Amino acid sequence: MRPTDDASHQPTASGVPATPALEADLRLRRGSFTLEVSLTVQPGQILALLGPNGAGKSSALRALAGLVPLTGGHVRFDGRDQTTAPVERRPIGMVFQDYLLFPHMSALDNVAFGPRRQGLSRAAARERAAGLLDHMGLSAHARVRPRRLSGGQAQRVALARALAVRPRLLLLDEPMAALDASTRIDVRARLRHLLEEFDGATVLVTHDPLDAMVLADRVAVIEGGRVVQQGVPAEVARRPRTAYVARLVGLNLFRGRAEGTTVTLEETETETETGAGTGGPALVEVHQAHRGPALVAFPPRAVALYPCRPHGSPRNVWRLRVEGTERFGDQVRVHLAGRLSLAADISPAALAELGLSRGDAVWAGVKAAEVECYPG
Repeated sequence: MRPTDDASHQPTASGVPATPALEADLRLRRGSFTLEVSLTVQPGQILALLGPNGAGKSSALRALAGLVPLTGGHVRFDGRDQTTAPVERRPIGMVFQDYLLFPHMSALDNVAFGPRRQGLSRAAARERAAGLLDHMGLSAHARVRPRRLSGGQAQRVALARALAVRPRLLLLDEPMAALDASTRIDVRARLRHLLEEFDGATVLVTHDPLDAMVLADRVAVIEGGRVVQQGVPAEVARRPRTAYVARLVGLNLFRGRAEGTTVTLEETETETETGAGTGGPALVEVHQAHRGPALVAFPPRAVALYPCRPHGSPRNVWRLRVEGTERFGDQVRVHLAGRLSLAADISPAALAELGLSRGDAVWAGVKAAEVECYPG
């Protein structure tokens, strides 16, 4: 089983805490931007860094690689301090989003390049490279140059090149970015399988939540140079803590205060009945009692729309205004605003039956059992 615990030091079979493969406290100032991120990755574990553009993900990756100097903090691999070590002295392998394979070299020589720089003989380096290419199903392409490789093949060559130096830390910078949509599913699954056999730490930077959910054991979300949420992918997806994360995983998210099974949301808009609400904060009923600051989340598919106020099973109903509609897979996503802003996924047939257009008033209902409530 791959390690997924959030603790910095997991116990071994003997009860002695294991040394993390990576332990980093990254403090970096560049102009007006400040990065303050702490990361711990256990041996064999994959950590995904998610966040919007400019959040600091790439800066964190470059700091781990030694490509930018820290203004404070530390970087340790297997307990050894690497904070001031130059790039060439760090036990790292890196896969860039455009792979950066040497165009004049064959796949074999690309992979053998790192071991040769480490002092291996040409024959030994090529033997190691050939073994890695064979393991990745690329033996038939060993003599092929990068321009004749497919995107998935080039990615595997780049990964083999990174692993050929036998790193303790593997850094992946948007490894799926150069692939077209039709090949991403297969390549993503293959990459996960290959990474499972790596016993060092892997840090993956991605904008795609699916990459993080499929590839990573743990996720750290960075916004504004800080880690705002981290944990196993399923927990992050189920209980987002910021609007960015909620959008990323496709949930409606609200912040408020819980008293029993009622959560009073923070006010966003206070429209009157002439608009799309009655003024004042919206209330959300949940199925388990809570007390204090809380977050509530529910998926757009849990939202039902009605032309008139519904009676019966939905315990949460709000009169809202249609802001717009868009096709979303085989559903239609309806964006609603008023006392709260949310998204609802309905079928095209339901949209036609309701006859909704921008500006129309509609009732939205969500069952309390569909609402996730957790400490805010």
